[in-house]
Amino acid sequence: MSKPGSTETGLRERKKQRMYQTVSDTAIRLFLEKGFDAVSVAEVAAAAEISKPTLFRYFPTKEDLVLYRFADHEDEAARVVREGPSPVEALRRHFLDGLERCDPITGLNDDPHVLAYQSMLYGTPALAARLHGYLERSEAALAEALGGGLDARLAAGQIVAVQRVLALENWRRMAAGERAAEVRGEAVAAAERAFGQLEAGLPGLTVR
Repeated sequence: MSKPGSTETGLRERKKQRMYQTVSDTAIRLFLEKGFDAVSVAEVAAAAEISKPTLFRYFPTKEDLVLYRFADHEDEAARVVREGPSPVEALRRHFLDGLERCDPITGLNDDPHVLAYQSMLYGTPALAARLHGYLERSEAALAEALGGGLDARLAAGQIVAVQRVLALENWRRMAAGERAAEVRGEAVAAAERAFGQLEAGLPGLTVR
């Protein structure tokens, strides 16, 4: 039986996460309708029926309203490398599974809403800059999981770069009008090739 305090904490946490999701979804809907630069934070707060100060408690910047969708992925690579048998093999399997599921993070998703979101993300300088910060934090978390130090940072940089380039290539093809089902085979082959090169170039890589 859970203690009353832990139950209350759990309820608060779920309520907080629902607030994050609701406000982020509201903001993204407005941004896609009118353009990121054309919508103010005050408009988002009004649409979400919260005050502007409350919004800023959840999202310190306007860009964070959009990047919230990446929040769960920030330390994903660091978690995945522990699933073995080797860090690169674990990440390869994870990326291939994402391609199979058409996970938007792999770029292989032709849903119109996903494409519109990604076009806004990559096409808005402020958002692209904020995304770079996310990638830096993801890389730092992965390097830490790989043991820290220069070798780990070099490996993490290569791995994050490969994942980013693969995802961007898939997204560009989706944005050009190709269908995910038609591209998947080539996307899988490209991922296999890229992770194979990583495995060959990073022998003996282990987690801490």
